[in-house]
Amino acid sequence: MTMPVTLPLATGGSYTLTPSKIIALGLNYLEHIQESQSVDVQNFTNEIPTEPILFAKTPNVLIGPGEAILLPRLIEGYDFAAARTDYEAELALIVKDRCKDLSPEEGLKHVLGYTCFNDISQRNFQKQDKGGWFRGKSLDTFGPIGPVIVPPEAIADPQNLEISCRLNGRLVQHSNTSRMIFPLAEIMAFVSKNFTLEPGDIIITGTPSGVGQLAPGDVVEVEIEQIGTLRNPVRAE
Repeated sequence: MTMPVTLPLATGGSYTLTPSKIIALGLNYLEHIQESQSVDVQNFTNEIPTEPILFAKTPNVLIGPGEAILLPRLIEGYDFAAARTDYEAELALIVKDRCKDLSPEEGLKHVLGYTCFNDISQRNFQKQDKGGWFRGKSLDTFGPIGPVIVPPEAIADPQNLEISCRLNGRLVQHSNTSRMIFPLAEIMAFVSKNFTLEPGDIIITGTPSGVGQLAPGDVVEVEIEQIGTLRNPVRAE
């Protein structure tokens, strides 16, 4: 079962996520761009982008802490030499209110809070589909989120947070949000110039290097400083 997901608010109470859209950024850490050869999907090169690279994930991806990431059985029907589905640790922004055409100075004033996100990605579909990344990013359970929504006033500087990922207890990703190519305020402004943002919409802000493959039986953890740890098991559908 995916969506809606209800998360606790760090200030008390809870918030049910029913986003009209999930907007994601690709290639927002230089170190992730540098691993393009190992990821091997279309439109993933070592060029540094001149504006944010946006793609969508559909709301059916959302699952909460502790829920299982499902590696879909439909992959078995394809003749892939090696099927690959990856984890990607990311910082997520939850939109507070309806907004459009924001300036960077206004952008973060419209953030309800921050949380962890795991941008699960089916690489074979990303590589072969003529429609691009859409299907490989939007399969059921491909968007774990949580464990809590932390309001902006509780985070001293969201542009200076340690972010990491552990696979079965082993550190596989580690960086800092200060290393983003496009900072959070610019991301909010850019996204809002392209789409009207609605309350509860989710913006995920890119992953650092170290992405890698998931397998049934794995446990994957995304941890962000001042937010907490998002932990999910992995199993075959």
